[in-house]
Amino acid sequence: MSGEAAEPGAPKEPEPSGVDLARVALRAAKEQARARGAAAQQKKQVRRGGGLRSGARADGRDPLPLGAAINRLITERGWEAPAAVGGVMGRWPQMVGPEVALHCEPQKYDEEARVLTVQCDSTAWATQLRLLAPTLVARLNEDLGHGTVKLLKVLAPGGPARRYGPLRAPGSKGPGDTYG
Repeated sequence: MSGEAAEPGAPKEPEPSGVDLARVALRAAKEQARARGAAAQQKKQVRRGGGLRSGARADGRDPLPLGAAINRLITERGWEAPAAVGGVMGRWPQMVGPEVALHCEPQKYDEEARVLTVQCDSTAWATQLRLLAPTLVARLNEDLGHGTVKLLKVLAPGGPARRYGPLRAPGSKGPGDTYG
């Protein structure tokens, strides 16, 4: 028994050290938690057998904050990459710097080819951006995730919109001009 004094000739058991005491305490805490978990599981099963009960419990029908609902929708639809690239288009000046952002503007992102198209306001800036393209692609992928942008397509400044269609002569009314 533990209450009796040890015999004078018997070897003494070493007293548990701090680490051993911690192990014993951890083991006891785990057993208590396991016992509480089993009791809670039994209560749930009893409750389920009694039918639905009203009360404030979270379930899938609860309203969500707008941000959480949007994040859930983006994840469910697989829109993570396009949403991230859209965020980069909004943060373009911070990503490339104010001077480059003043002269170069992102136009569109092709998700299938993973190409970001950028329009520059002069050929000099288009050339400069083509030289910076590998660095910008690395910076964008660092922010968005590896492989999100594979290519930066740089467009030179565009001229006036081209007019497509039939050629016209001044004064001509078209195909029925002989009777009008």
